[in-house]
Amino acid sequence: MAKPEPSALSSFIAASKPTDAAPNVDVHQHALAAQVLHNLQHQHDWTSLRLHALSPIDSRPLPKPIVSGLPPHRIYVHPDEQIEMLKQDVLEKDVLVEREWVLPTHLREQWSLRKFADAFDGLTEVPTVALEDSGGNQAGGTGLKQTKSRRGGKRLLLATVGDDSTVVYYIVHDGIVKPRQN
Repeated sequence: MAKPEPSALSSFIAASKPTDAAPNVDVHQHALAAQVLHNLQHQHDWTSLRLHALSPIDSRPLPKPIVSGLPPHRIYVHPDEQIEMLKQDVLEKDVLVEREWVLPTHLREQWSLRKFADAFDGLTEVPTVALEDSGGNQAGGTGLKQTKSRRGGKRLLLATVGDDSTVVYYIVHDGIVKPRQN
């Protein structure tokens, strides 16, 4: 009996590599990050996705691989910005999309404030992008540019993968953020 063909996700994980070469990346953590990247690209229509293993601040290895990319619409609007938008009758769909960090985790992982602090310490407020990046998954190039800073400080999406491969996303801020207006 012939071996079945690997699934599209299995092939994607096997072929994926971090955009920045980092030594000693845990194979399982890398596969989890590649699975989240695949989910963002194919289920949620994100573009310009990159898999990072090194900190953009000091090029040290991150505690675990992390993904960055552009969502199809704005993920979070700071409360102060939301008030300005309401005053100027700006629709949320008309607001520019911001590049986001995504931290892949498994449901069985135990997280502490120290682990979150370590993750945030290795990240810039807004992900850097390669100047040569044309919107592909893992564009090469060494030139990086920083996009504008954003209100509310550092944030990331916590991507939690369940045993059945379901991925759930939560917004996590580095510190306390003023609540949104409803």
